[in-house]
Parts: sequence; structure tokens; C-alpha cells
Amino acid sequence: MSMAGNLRKVTSLGGVGGLRRVARLARRRPRVDLSHPARSPLGSSVVNCVTYRDGVRIPARGDLVDVVERVRKHREGFVWLGLHEPTDQEFAGIAELFDLHPLAVEDAVEAHQRPKLERYGETLFAVFKTVCYVEHEELTATSEVVNTGEIMVFVGHDFAITVRHGRHGSLGPLREELESDPQQLAKGPSAVLHAIADHVVDDYLSVTDAVQEDIDQVETDVFAADGARADPGRIYQLKRELLELKRAVVPLSRPLEELATRPIRAVDPEIQAYFRDVSDHLLRAKEQIAAFDELLNSILQAHLAQVTVAQNEDMRKITAWAAIIAVPTMVCGVYGMNFDHMPELHWRYGYGMVLGVISVACLALYRAFRRSGWL
Repeated sequence: MSMAGNLRKVTSLGGVGGLRRVARLARRRPRVDLSHPARSPLGSSVVNCVTYRDGVRIPARGDLVDVVERVRKHREGFVWLGLHEPTDQEFAGIAELFDLHPLAVEDAVEAHQRPKLERYGETLFAVFKTVCYVEHEELTATSEVVNTGEIMVFVGHDFAITVRHGRHGSLGPLREELESDPQQLAKGPSAVLHAIADHVVDDYLSVTDAVQEDIDQVETDVFAADGARADPGRIYQLKRELLELKRAVVPLSRPLEELATRPIRAVDPEIQAYFRDVSDHLLRAKEQIAAFDELLNSILQAHLAQVTVAQNEDMRKITAWAAIIAVPTMVCGVYGMNFDHMPELHWRYGYGMVLGVISVACLALYRAFRRSGWL
């Protein structure tokens, strides 16, 4: 298609501003061939791009500019573009096409953000922390229990852009689940935002259930017969992993509350009721994490108390044996002195008598310590 033809076609993309954006893209940006993502400059980061109309999937044809043009020309449906760890260069064309704010674009590309919700004009930008439980045969002081990632979501009137960071958190199954409910998907891009929030929070609950099993195992080991020998490093490791989970869960409360209670132009009013349910699930996850933290503190204190008791028992045993050994040491020390006038040294039965006294005294002390629980 010629440049002039392309500009005539995209006049409906939003007046002069949309025309200028697409004209700049046509001149300077490489075009993204959605039918063959691997051939495009975004091939390494584009996961999927689909148009939905009345909740029904319409496969994208042509490049991204053509897809957006058709959606805005008909003024119905929306585009869902999925990306995985795009670079600045890869995301620049998309940011210009959808008129995304530079600050939000920077956050989406660089990642490492706290969960948050920001509004830039008519575009909504949300950040979610994803979590994944790392399976392990045995919990050790160096075991990784929770792995985190991020999902950034741009929501506009006719588009939803998801940017995923991390090895887990694929949205493919979620997309298929949404497509099986056209009535929900017909509510627009905010339905995608709700589905992602619900998916992320459900993962929080799944991870907390798995962490519960690790905590139960540590608790069992600590309160076993030889609990004083349990490795405290496992408790500290669980607390560190729990802190990472807490950083993902707790900051999300305010964004979800805002989505559930405040009128937002980019969010369908019917979808807001669903966000209340997600917020309730998040509250449950927060309560579980707080309970786990308190439980781990109690387990750690109990373990330290067991160690102290074990050390006291060891000290009592050492003291008892030292007292028993002191008897022969004292007697032998007395008769080991080189005095000439010690009557017992010349007594015929002196040696046997001394050994008998030592034995009786040591046996009496041993029985006394045994009765008192020191031995």
C-alpha cells in the first residue's frame, strides 16, 4: 500500500492527532507483521495480538497499524496485544501508536515496579506482581520457595496491552478462558484487566496454600523429640520468602479498592462489581500471610527456647559429672602430697580403704544426681 493510501485509510484513527501518529509510524517505524511475528522487529516480544468484537475472537491480519485502524474505523471491539519483556526499541512503535505516556512506557519496559494503578488521560496503567511456588523435595536454608514476576496492563477505550516480565505467569490459558465467555469479554478491555487481576490474586492464594505445607513441616520438625537440632536456617528462609510474597500482595490492596469503588472511564461499571470479589480474595491472602508471619515468629521463638533448655540440660550434666570427678581428684590430691608423717600411708589397709571411700562417695553422688534429673 502506498503512503498516501495508508494515510487516507487511517483518518478515522482519531482525527489529526491519530493521522499524524500513524504517518510518523509509516515513515519511521518498522511495521509489525502479525501473521508472521518472527519476521517483524517485535517478533521476539510479541506473544499474541487478537481483535475481539462482541466478545468473539477475530484473528488479526496484516500489521498492527492495520488492525488498530480497522477497530477504530468500525468503532466497536478492541485489540488485545500481548508482549513479553520488550526492549525500548521494540516498544517504541507501539507506545506511539496507542499514545502511551512515556512514564508508563518506561515502567513497562524496565519492570521492577510496585503494584499500582495510574491514570494517564483516558488510558489506565496497572502493575501486578505475579508469584509462583517453586517445587522442592526438601526445604533447606537455601531453597527458593517463591518466584516473582510482573504483568503491566495498559487499558484504553479500544485496546488492552499486556507486558509480562518473568519466566512464569503466561496469559495463554487465561485468554482461552476469557474467550469461552463472550458475554464477559464483550464488556471491553476492562474485562481483560479484571481477568488478569483475578488470575494474579488466585495465584496468591495457591502459593499461600503451598507455603502453608512448608510451614507445617517446619513446625513438625521443631516440635519433634529432637527439635532442638532442627535447622533454624529453614525458618529464616521461609520468612525471607514470605517477605517477598508480602511485597507482591500487600501493595495491591489500594489499586483494587480504587478499581472496585471509584468510577473510572476506562472501566465498565458492570466490571467494578467483579473487582470487589477480587479485593475480597486479596484480603484473604493478606490475612494468611500475616498469620504465617506470626506463626513463623512463634516457631522461631519456640526453637530458641528448646535450644536454651537443651543447653541448660547439657550444663547440668557437665556440672554433675564435674562434682563426681571432684571426689577422687580431691582424695588423690591429698594423698599425693609428699609429707613424711601421714599415718594412712603406712597403714596396711589404707589403699583399699581410700578406694572404697572414693567409690562410695562417687556412687552416692551419681544416684543423687540421677534422682534430681541432672543425669
